[in-house]
Amino acid sequence: MEKAYKVLLVDDEVNVLNALARSLRKESYEVLIAGSAMEGLNKLYASPIDLIISDYKMPVHDGVEFLKRVAADYPDTIRIILTGHADMEAAIEAINSAGVYRFLTKPWDDQDLRITIRLALEHLKIQRENRALSAEVNKQKQILKDLELEHPGIGMVEKDEKGNILI
Repeated sequence: MEKAYKVLLVDDEVNVLNALARSLRKESYEVLIAGSAMEGLNKLYASPIDLIISDYKMPVHDGVEFLKRVAADYPDTIRIILTGHADMEAAIEAINSAGVYRFLTKPWDDQDLRITIRLALEHLKIQRENRALSAEVNKQKQILKDLELEHPGIGMVEKDEKGNILI
């Protein structure tokens, strides 16, 4: 059975990556791990990722810098920051500059983590459905426009004073 969503965990601490992966082992996600922002980008370039949870403080590229790049290149990927250094200024920067969906602190609560991921993926699913519906509406508008050009007046509808269509 193919996993419904791909989740990428990015942290420079192996024990944190293992603990996060263990927290999600019973979920129906394909879980990928990366030990750095560059490794995370390489995994993202290789295959579409639905959701990323990234550590805030990492060597070379921090989590916000990494997720800014993800937001620019893959805006549909849900982005979550995980940090042991929580402060309001860092949270605001992450939300504003990288479009972070949620800011979680270490140590995390497994239940809260799983609920946050489920809600984020539900949000993603709704966004994708809305885009598909908008595309369908635009396609239908174009069909009607083409029909009107081919058969002028075809879209005109005569109604009575109550708004009922007259045939």
